[in-house]
Amino acid sequence: MASNSFGDIFRFTSFGESHGRALGVVIDGCPAGISLDEDDFVPELQRRRPGQSSVTTSRNEADSPELLAGTFEGVTTGMPIALIVRNENQRSGDYESLRGTHRPGHADATYAGKYGHRDHRGGGRSSGRETVARVMAGVVARRILPQATRVLAHAKVIGPHEATEYLPETIEQNVVRCADPSAAALMEEHILALKAAGDSVGGLVEILVTDPPPYLGDPVFRKLKSRLADAVMSVGAVTGFSYGRGFETARLQGLDYVSDSANFGGLSGGISSGETIRLQASIKPTTSVADVARRGRHDPCIVPRVIPVLEAMVACTLADALLMQRALSG
Repeated sequence: MASNSFGDIFRFTSFGESHGRALGVVIDGCPAGISLDEDDFVPELQRRRPGQSSVTTSRNEADSPELLAGTFEGVTTGMPIALIVRNENQRSGDYESLRGTHRPGHADATYAGKYGHRDHRGGGRSSGRETVARVMAGVVARRILPQATRVLAHAKVIGPHEATEYLPETIEQNVVRCADPSAAALMEEHILALKAAGDSVGGLVEILVTDPPPYLGDPVFRKLKSRLADAVMSVGAVTGFSYGRGFETARLQGLDYVSDSANFGGLSGGISSGETIRLQASIKPTTSVADVARRGRHDPCIVPRVIPVLEAMVACTLADALLMQRALSG
């Protein structure tokens, strides 16, 4: 299978399957001399891991990182960085009845048609478990970005419930990772009701990059907006991407649009301006529902666990663009 790598200068390659022995990532292009050890990966992996709350899958993986290469005496060497996370709680037998069944909304039929076979155990390579590699790459990418730059995402909408307040310090204080505590309680209640019925729900994630480096992105086909869209849309659960006012701009008049620079989402001409970058990603309802959901272990709402993945992909994109900018400017 081709296209398992992402980035130009800061480039990572993801490998592994949902029910294989391990998943991992090889990261190339990271500058030497950056402080890095296994413990640095634990907080982000814990945010992404399954089995962390009542609104996520009951699959219980420790997701303990093993740093195999690329550092010496606690700093990066400039050589490829290799990490793995071992699968320990897979139950492949749960999927045996799906060996000859193509589940709607999954990659089953397209993978089988494209490659002549597929791994039916939890989706194999198409499983959301692949994103563990992206999260590990994102940890390294954040170390490349300026210390002031912060990439933070939260659940803006889940089902009919929408956050109307933005209190970022509360995001990790609720299981749905919403920056509005009142909306978070309603979101959780809604997810649990659907879970009990064997159903699922999607949502909208907002990603904010504060104090981003300015002037990242290149004309004409390598605009930062297109690179961010590529990064975000590569995540399997994502169905849509926008920046700034997004699709709302279709209803605006020109004078209204230019009256507030926040409408531009921190991007002008597709290049970062240094202002806060505001992105949105729509997340589909988990498509393992009804009897399929009861046979395997699935998230009734993937929004809370996709948040660290989206942050990681944005961080990787920015780190890659920053290293490119440095190379161009000499």
